[in-house]
Parts: sequence; C-alpha cells; structure tokens
Amino acid sequence: MAMTALAAPAAATAHSPSRRGGWVAIALLAPGLAYLALFFLVPFVSLTITSFGVNDPNEYGAFSYGFYWQNYVDVIVEYWPHFLRSFWYALLATVFALLIGYPIAYYIGVRARNRPMLRNLLLVLVIAPFFISFLLRTLAWKQILSDEGPVVGFLQVVGLMGPQDHITGTAAAVVFGLTYNFIPFMTLPLFTSLDRLDTRLLEAGGDLYASPAQTFWRVTLPLSLPGIVSGTLLTFIPAAGDYVNASQSFLGGPSTAMIGNVIQSKFLITVNYPQAAALSILLMAVILIIVGSYVRRAGTDDLL
Repeated sequence: MAMTALAAPAAATAHSPSRRGGWVAIALLAPGLAYLALFFLVPFVSLTITSFGVNDPNEYGAFSYGFYWQNYVDVIVEYWPHFLRSFWYALLATVFALLIGYPIAYYIGVRARNRPMLRNLLLVLVIAPFFISFLLRTLAWKQILSDEGPVVGFLQVVGLMGPQDHITGTAAAVVFGLTYNFIPFMTLPLFTSLDRLDTRLLEAGGDLYASPAQTFWRVTLPLSLPGIVSGTLLTFIPAAGDYVNASQSFLGGPSTAMIGNVIQSKFLITVNYPQAAALSILLMAVILIIVGSYVRRAGTDDLL
C-alpha cells in the first residue's frame, strides 16, 4: 500500500499539465526552428566558411576553402568608403522617412480614430505601394527623374537647374529612392504605436494648461517611442544593404555605389565569392553593432 501511494504522485507528475504543455510548446516551435536552421543558420555557416576561402584568379568563380583572414583586410581597405556611404544614405533615408511617416501615422492613428472610413482608406494608401514590385516602383521614378522627365524639365524652366545638370545618378536621387521605398516600413509601426495611445492622456495635458506642442513633446512622443524605434530599425537595416536604388540601372551612378552594389558585383559579375562573403559578414556585423547600440540608448532593450 505504501509503495502504491508513493507511485501515484510520481505518475501524476509525469503526466502533469505543465509537462504536456512543454511538449506542445516544443511541437509548435519545431517547424519555425527547423525553418530558421535550414534557411538562416546553414547559409550563414556556409557564408562564414566561404569568407575565409582563397580565390583562384586563374579560374572564373573558383576558390579553395581555407583560413585566409586577408579577405577581410582587403575588403575593408578597398571598400570602406562604400560602407560609410551606405550607412550615411541609410541614415538620411531613415530620418526623412521618420519626418514624413510620423505625421501620417499620427493623423491615421489619433486624429482619424473616430472616422473609420477615412482611417481605412488612408491605411490602404500607405500599404498600396506593396501591391507593385519594388523594382517597378524604382524604375518608374527613374523615368520621372530622368533628364527627359517632367521634374528636370520643370526645374530647368524655372531656372533651378542648368542644361547639364542631372538628378539621376546623384546621391539625392538615391536617398530619395530609399526614402520613398521604405516609408511604409516606417509608417506602419508608428501607426501601431499611436493607435494604442490613450487619447485621455492628451486631453489631460490640455486640462493642465499644456499647449499642443508641449503635449506632443511630453506625452505623445515618449509614448510612441517603441514605434519610432521599430520603424527606424525596419527602415535603416534594409536601406543599408540596398543595392537597387544605388544601381546605375536605376537611380544611382558610379559615385553613389553602396556596399550592396559591391556585394552584388562580387557575387554575379567579377565573381570573387570569398570577398563577397567577407563583405556580407562585415555588413551584418556592423549593422548588429549599430542596432544594438541604438536600441540600448533608446531604452527599449526588449526589442532586441
């Protein structure tokens, strides 16, 4: 009888709800973990191994595996201006996207909260660019900003541009393209954050004789900080690695090449896989450092 009494709690523990819940959680996580392992971890390991390979200049695309650190030294020495240019363009595009996207998100999330028809229409307009290919949108802006396009023609008529001036192929065109293409990535997280804002707090600011500007800086902006951080990350990270807008086939030129263009060239044109892999690893590492520092300074470590 005593042995039976001792065995009963053990059996109950073995089949307790918490134990079954643990297996259910593992079963639910398994597909996602397998996906990450297959499509992120394995390619990342392969990329890292390739980055230490030795390129064979006598055979197109051939390289041998090894432990050749010089790849990293070579690409840093040769392409550090492209890294700086990429992060500078990405920073400008992020700032411009924030300046444009915040008022849009604020109006949709706060001002149009009690007007569902207008609110839904504006949300559709924000995500409408996603219905068209990224490449087609950028190519359309190339035609609009080209020397024969309406923008250049108008600026030349009003005397703001000379006959030999151009928009495409300049840094301004690349930053404009990055800003335009990534505005939805900035606006949607901001809208999500502002949509949860308790408007009674804004009313309380007015009741305490705060001006609209003071209410914005002391109430609205701090409460929307998680959306700002999320939006800036979703904009800066892909913008830093973008190679479409800065390509000579689209809005860029020889002097606007970003690190993504170099990586594309190394993989597909000059075909130096070890250096291309080294550039990719360096880009990921620098972005992780920048993002980690930014999130910690913003006081939203839980986003990491």
